[in-house]
Amino acid sequence: MFKKILRISGIIFLTLLVILFTAPFVFKGKIVRLVTAEINKKLNAVARFEEVDISFFRKFPKVSVQLDHFTISGIGSFKGDTLLKAEHMEAAVDFWSLVQGKNIRVHGITVESPVIRAIVNTKGEASWDIVRSDSTIVSTSESKPFNLQLKQYAITNGNIHYEDSISLMKADIRGLNHSGRGDFTADQFTLQTTTDADSVTFVYGIIPYLSDTKARVTADIVVNNLTNTYSFSKADILLNELAVATEGFVQLLTDSTYKMDIAFNAPSTDFKKILSLIPAVYAKDFNKIQTSGTAVFNGFVRGIYTPAILPAYQLNLQLTNGSFKYPDLPRPLEDIQLSVKVNNPDGQSDHAIIDITKGHFAIDKEPFDFRLLIKNPVTDLFLDGAAKGGLDLSKISQFVKLEAGTKLQGLLGADINVQGKLSAIEKKQYEQFHAAGFLGVKDFFYASRDYPGGIRLHTTALQFNPKNITVSECTGNYLNTNFQANGIINNLLSYVMRGSSLSGALNIKADKVNLNDWMGTPTDSSSSANASPFPVPPNLEMIVNAQVDDLLYDNLQMKSVTGQLQLHDETIQLDNVKANALDGQLTVTGSYSTKANKNKPAITLKYDVKELDAQKTFYAFNTVQKLMPVGKYIGGKLNSQLSLTGLLGDNMMPDLKTLTGNGNLFLVEGLLEKFKPLEKLAEALNVDRLKQVSLREVRQIFEFTDGKVFVKPFTVKLKDIDMEIGGMHGFDQTLDYIINLKLPRSLMGSKGNDLVNSLFQKAASRGVPLKLSEIVNLNVRMTGTLNDPSIKVELKEMAGNLADDIKNQAKEIVKAKIDSTKQAVKDTLQSVKKQVVKDAEDRLKKEIFGKKDTTTVRDSTASTPKKKVESATRDIIDGLFKKKKKSTDTLKTGG
Repeated sequence: MFKKILRISGIIFLTLLVILFTAPFVFKGKIVRLVTAEINKKLNAVARFEEVDISFFRKFPKVSVQLDHFTISGIGSFKGDTLLKAEHMEAAVDFWSLVQGKNIRVHGITVESPVIRAIVNTKGEASWDIVRSDSTIVSTSESKPFNLQLKQYAITNGNIHYEDSISLMKADIRGLNHSGRGDFTADQFTLQTTTDADSVTFVYGIIPYLSDTKARVTADIVVNNLTNTYSFSKADILLNELAVATEGFVQLLTDSTYKMDIAFNAPSTDFKKILSLIPAVYAKDFNKIQTSGTAVFNGFVRGIYTPAILPAYQLNLQLTNGSFKYPDLPRPLEDIQLSVKVNNPDGQSDHAIIDITKGHFAIDKEPFDFRLLIKNPVTDLFLDGAAKGGLDLSKISQFVKLEAGTKLQGLLGADINVQGKLSAIEKKQYEQFHAAGFLGVKDFFYASRDYPGGIRLHTTALQFNPKNITVSECTGNYLNTNFQANGIINNLLSYVMRGSSLSGALNIKADKVNLNDWMGTPTDSSSSANASPFPVPPNLEMIVNAQVDDLLYDNLQMKSVTGQLQLHDETIQLDNVKANALDGQLTVTGSYSTKANKNKPAITLKYDVKELDAQKTFYAFNTVQKLMPVGKYIGGKLNSQLSLTGLLGDNMMPDLKTLTGNGNLFLVEGLLEKFKPLEKLAEALNVDRLKQVSLREVRQIFEFTDGKVFVKPFTVKLKDIDMEIGGMHGFDQTLDYIINLKLPRSLMGSKGNDLVNSLFQKAASRGVPLKLSEIVNLNVRMTGTLNDPSIKVELKEMAGNLADDIKNQAKEIVKAKIDSTKQAVKDTLQSVKKQVVKDAEDRLKKEIFGKKDTTTVRDSTASTPKKKVESATRDIIDGLFKKKKKSTDTLKTGG
């Protein structure tokens, strides 16, 4: 009997185990359907998840239902914006309700690593207002599929970004961990919450109230589900070292409307607690700082909140007779006086008043004073501010601990006054706005780990007036470059206060610039592989006139460089940049734009080079390497013009498939040798003279698109040999060229004459009578690749017409250009409309090479060039036309 009981028990136990292991797969489909249906029914949004993981053990005796890679994206005004993205969302569900598929009871929810973007747009619409109203919910069953019986919930390692375009508020919370416990099924219960955040930043207008501040909040919240009211008599907030006590309530009126009355106050009057909110001070040895002085910090938030309306609020901060000193540093920062009041009586953003009535501190008895009043920040911002005093910057390191390797020195003097409405400046009514004073810096020097060589400003002087800021003098040194500058800066206040466009014009002169050092050009592919496009700010309208005596980039040495750089409409424009380089002269115009596509910037380039050394030019410009690979084998002088458009792709490298343009190359005089296709032709015809060719006044006209370069027919005269050459080659080094030759038989050896005789015999066998003369007309088809060419030789009378073949190639390049332009226009329009990356995908796929003839002469010893990883660049100059270091393979773009 006992053995039978054990056997039955074992069978039951094993059966239960099998059920527990197989149930997730049995019920998985049902749960996926239920979850998907419920989300679609409840939300005005697009929700997705990649996988459902069901476990009977993780939350035993509850069933764990986990959604992996869960996202909620907006619709309508927020289409394409991601409101929520979480690695995992897990719910603890009652087992039997899950089996029945009705009234599924959820007891706990955990959200892991969520990223939340909460946005209020200029229309007052909130991105999180996505829950359907009761009247719009479509019921699929008489019974409720889910029954929320929460006992606890948690958020781990969350990141939240909040931005309100109407109230000019921004907040970032990083490393958020939040949990709550309570009986959510009760009409009234106490919710116990704990919240921690590694970093909290909060900005209102232009004032950062919190900056990278650690936060901890513990609160017991009384929840009244009948009135949707959440009240607390005591909630403790810790901001770095500052403790703040709060009390009040928040009542949910609708999904996006709240009524609230919250008061807060810092119980301690210790100045050190307020000091902890300054990141630079709190970061190092804060517990060792000696302080004195008192502080008062309090305020309230009271009224109705909606996405378009803020409640009334007030914040008061008073610092009196403050000072602090590190025991291991020689000087204190003392006599700190600060009086700040932020007030808004009704919550309307335009009624906010920020009043810093007094700001004062002293370093080594040298005072510095400031004040600021801001009113009507939305409609017509009014400013009344002043700053006056002197600072010996070298003394900052005597009372604040700077990062290792940081050096700071110099004398700063300021006496600035501004008063008036910004609208006066924006309307150019300068007589109605007062701005006067100066800001000067002398013998400034700054060095850090990022700038070990340091930045030095010998003299800098700024003069303020209502119209602009005049940079009357600025001289300095950076990375062994001595420079001087002057100019004007317009609209600085509107730029700072409203984010309006900053405009101006600067003139800069420098003696020598090593761009390899300035741009930190990497010398290894691992670091260059991380290069990425930099966005051009949308609110800069600047003109920079530059003059550089000597400029070095990689191995390209340029002298007497002049030109203009313009920043406009999210585009950098290089205009008429001239220089002496490569034993000649060059002129470059180009642009770099991230307006349409932030990840694939649009580029344009035009250059005009005269009397340049052909070999040096080939190794200096990656466009020449791709467009005219024969340049590697030419010694001599050349002139060239080029115009192209395209996109930058991965690692700031040009996307070769998107490059479209045209140009010409005029070889004044040169020598072509060690060029594999000609060597192959010389071998086939047994004419040694073709292995080394002297060229003079040879002009090529070309156009390119979709990775193919079409070269219009051009003539070459080599004493007794006449050549007409035209065709196409690819950026991948493939060839498809046709050469018409007028070749004296006397120049051909026995092997060449045997080839000609066989060609005449073949013509005769086909019934084409040809007379063999001293000069033969040959048609050569050159295919294969640059380093592994194939040569097919025929009599001109038996071959196709060169003009017809070239015409067909020209049609192909024109069609490719049309297709490329259509696609580019389509992609640009989509990118501008959606501001997202839209890569051109429809490219020309037609194969232009035919099958090789059986009479083709192939060099069996030719080697295929190795594929090498293209080195990336870290600057737009590289992306346009510059060659990368240590680039020896002819297949590299060098950019």
